[in-house]
Amino acid sequence: MTREEIIRPEHLVYKKPELLNDVNMHYCPGCSHGVIHKLVAEVIAEMGMEEKTIGISPVGCAVFAYKYIDIDWQEAAHGRAPALATACKRLWPDRLVFSYQGDGDIACIGTGEAIHALNRGENITMIFVNNAIYGMTGGQMAPTTLVGMKTVTCPYGRDPQLHGYPLKLTEIAATLEGTAYVTRQSVHNVAAIRRAKKAIRHAFENSMEGKGSNLIEFVSTCSSGWKLSPVKANQWMEEHMFEYYHVGDLKDSQRK
Repeated sequence: MTREEIIRPEHLVYKKPELLNDVNMHYCPGCSHGVIHKLVAEVIAEMGMEEKTIGISPVGCAVFAYKYIDIDWQEAAHGRAPALATACKRLWPDRLVFSYQGDGDIACIGTGEAIHALNRGENITMIFVNNAIYGMTGGQMAPTTLVGMKTVTCPYGRDPQLHGYPLKLTEIAATLEGTAYVTRQSVHNVAAIRRAKKAIRHAFENSMEGKGSNLIEFVSTCSSGWKLSPVKANQWMEEHMFEYYHVGDLKDSQRK
């Protein structure tokens, strides 16, 4: 049987979105970034916004989003993606503008930029990937690292008396008047992936309809930083991360 006979439309269960570039992904096995990229690419294509989308990527693992999703991209300094996204959306209001940021970026050095952009009600979407660790730079403690969780900079576990408590940025965002949609999702199984895609579509539509700012947090894994296999990392996330970072919508101005 030839390749053409095998790859028929009726056989395609997991088709690669056309907006994803045909390159090998560098992410570690089990990393959540690849799945989130696919969902973002699918939603942009389904909205017909391929030529009118601007993504903002700063630093860390999130920066490489520009390699994989075939849209216009701007690269921001560490933590400054919301400010750049604000400028792009105000200059080109007909564009779909979103930032793609890790927890160390948006919840640490960029907290001020994120909070104020959300509070102003900028018509942008911030995608926030929270794996509770600095994945690219060696596995240091992040603002979102759980109490008791070990990293290379807190080898005995995060101690709230010494390091403070994990930052719940999404809960803070839900209290701000400028936010239209604030949600926390995951992509650890099929049901979660389907819910996550709906959340991305909802946030992007809000952005285009001028309803205010949107924040989507993805509770995610970092197999390398956590020193776990992909399967065990998913299990650890379900057992520990979800207990502190509850998944679901925190605010939706469309559903009062």
